[in-house]
Amino acid sequence: MFTHAVLFEIKPKEVRDYRKDSIMWARHAKKHSKGFVSYHTMERADVKNQYVSIYRWKTRNHHDIFMKEFHDNLLSKSKAKVKTLGYYNLKAMDKVL
Repeated sequence: MFTHAVLFEIKPKEVRDYRKDSIMWARHAKKHSKGFVSYHTMERADVKNQYVSIYRWKTRNHHDIFMKEFHDNLLSKSKAKVKTLGYYNLKAMDKVL
């Protein structure tokens, strides 16, 4: 399992558009990538105006292929004005259910 997370700083008036944009990206991934697993929008609990978009993929290769093919197009369709604070690529190790 491969997880790609992006941390954003977003002004309150932009949050609605950010959430719509994020769902657009996730729906596109679900439709066009067999390796897409899930998407979550998270708000940082102890820091104001910071949000994380978390995408889970079967493999990093699925993520990379999707981003190469669709990133620029989806970015041009996104409406929210956001400041990207960081990108995090995570690989699953242990799992407890």
